[in-house]
Amino acid sequence: MNPSLAPADSRALTSKLSTLDRYLALWILAAMAVGLTLGKVVPGIGGALDSVQVAGISLPIAVGLLVMMYPVLAKVRYNETGRVLGDRKLMITSLVINWVLAPAFMFVLAWIFLADLPEYRTGLIIVGLARCIAMVFIWNDLACGDREAAAVLVAINSVFQVFAFGALGWFYLQLLPGWLGLETTSAEFSFVTITLSVLVFLGIPLVAGFLSRTLGERAKGRQWYEGTFLPRIGPWALYGLLFTIVVLFALQGQNIAAAPLDVLRIAIPLLVYFVVVFGVSMLVGRGLGLGYERTTTLAFTAASNNFELAIAVAIATFGVTSGQALAGVVGPLIEVPLLISLVYVALYSRKFFPARIQT
Repeated sequence: MNPSLAPADSRALTSKLSTLDRYLALWILAAMAVGLTLGKVVPGIGGALDSVQVAGISLPIAVGLLVMMYPVLAKVRYNETGRVLGDRKLMITSLVINWVLAPAFMFVLAWIFLADLPEYRTGLIIVGLARCIAMVFIWNDLACGDREAAAVLVAINSVFQVFAFGALGWFYLQLLPGWLGLETTSAEFSFVTITLSVLVFLGIPLVAGFLSRTLGERAKGRQWYEGTFLPRIGPWALYGLLFTIVVLFALQGQNIAAAPLDVLRIAIPLLVYFVVVFGVSMLVGRGLGLGYERTTTLAFTAASNNFELAIAVAIATFGVTSGQALAGVVGPLIEVPLLISLVYVALYSRKFFPARIQT
């Protein structure tokens, strides 16, 4: 049930887990605590980490995410992704939830809970527009979702993200509020920032994973690749995740500690968003007969968000100390522990799915 193991049958939970896997939720909470503590008690650590950038992208965060994503993407059987593209129910449902329903739902929640706090409201809407392309691979693998489906859906989301993010930002921050007689927000999103985020956080590990799979199987065969190579690199996915969490929370430790009530205000709609979108996606997938693996992948790709992009866009557009940037940072503060919990919810829900062979 985890990215540090390579089970032959993803339907069966692994009976023997490593210490890292068995106490994963505890390690994640510890990483959050370490990051927050560093950000609060070590003077200037946030600024020092934030200053290490390449083309506006945080290098420490990029390194952590690349280390996290590579082992998971190396597990994908790329020669089997064609069967996912043939699943029209999955493709259409994912696009509708990710690009129509989820952003609209976040817009509604932002106005319900943060109508009097326009900076946080705008930041929350930006989070809703940034569809996940990174950590979703971890949640999906932990919950024994369909790896090939996850790779395809994330790739499709990435293409939509490059071309649709700016247009949707204009729609939800200016056009729709104007139609409804609400306050509008002027914002111009950098096409370059969005494209770089997609290329760095998905393109690099995707190419590395594809080359590893192709060259590894060609040189030593699939049995060696999946039985020897993948178990060796598997734990690095969680090491990268924990490192990323520490860096993220160290970057904003002072801001979070200085405004706990604001963080709470932002956290409430995020909690509602993640739980509702995940739950609805699971019910829809179950109703459409997608099977457990693909339903789980659908739910996690819909409920997760690209916090790296949301934070980068908020900082580039409104400034590093802005309320919009703080709202982006609160995203992973809520998303990481909550989606770990939803992994266990997904695994428990398998009893409600009939066992069948995916086609």
